[in-house]
Amino acid sequence: MKLKKGDEVKVVAGKDKGKTGKVEKVFPDEQKVLIVGINEYKRHIKGQANMRKSEIVTIAKPLFFANVALICSKCHLATRAGYQILDNKKERICKKCKQTI
Repeated sequence: MKLKKGDEVKVVAGKDKGKTGKVEKVFPDEQKVLIVGINEYKRHIKGQANMRKSEIVTIAKPLFFANVALICSKCHLATRAGYQILDNKKERICKKCKQTI
């Protein structure tokens, strides 16, 4: 998976198509990413006697990583990421502008 925490991404499919956000958490085993402010749903929390009130909370659910595209920090375009070995270090590069991400 070529996405990391803190990356800027654009949603390319789903109900939030076209929105951008930062990756908050990556779930590599499930191939999903959690993005701040994207794919939010309302959920009702039942109250307990004298413990807490019932309420409706907004939760963000993870998106499948194929439904998001990485935004290059140099050219500011949605792009795919590639790898290149420079000075014995493996670095991610933008497939459009060939710059290190």
